[in-house]
Amino acid sequence: MAESTGDVVQVRTQEPQGSEGGSAEPGGPGEVSGLSARIEALFHTVRRPDREQYTNEEVARACREATGESFSTTYLWQLRTGRRDNPTKRHLEALAHFFQVPPAYFFDERQGAEIAKELALLGALRDAGVRSLALRAVGLSPEGLDTVSELVDVIARRDAARKRPSP
Repeated sequence: MAESTGDVVQVRTQEPQGSEGGSAEPGGPGEVSGLSARIEALFHTVRRPDREQYTNEEVARACREATGESFSTTYLWQLRTGRRDNPTKRHLEALAHFFQVPPAYFFDERQGAEIAKELALLGALRDAGVRSLALRAVGLSPEGLDTVSELVDVIARRDAARKRPSP
């Protein structure tokens, strides 16, 4: 939840039960909790035209230009790492504008989770193998899509079992 006291915004999110931190994985695909995790997810998903990650300097400069306020590379790094968690509303709006997401991504739990899922999907589609599979599945019947989905589930469970440490 976001609470505004003057121009400073405190962003608090509820951690899913069993979640240890703010990664995109604990509660399921695309789940991101905590301000630093949300900002980090944007950096990992939204890329420059050459598909490289934006640097802190590029983003901070754009946010400075958008707000006319102080927005240093160090400040952005602190937000990304959780060392600072009290940005102004204008700073969050500038970040949202830069990464082309609605400001609700930072302020509204439900909308933030939905936007995070969409970002995770976009990130997955950047992978050539995933994109190729998705494009090949476009013309399949509903029954064919169900079969592909079941196969993916089986393979995902098998891969997860391989990754688990032996007791």
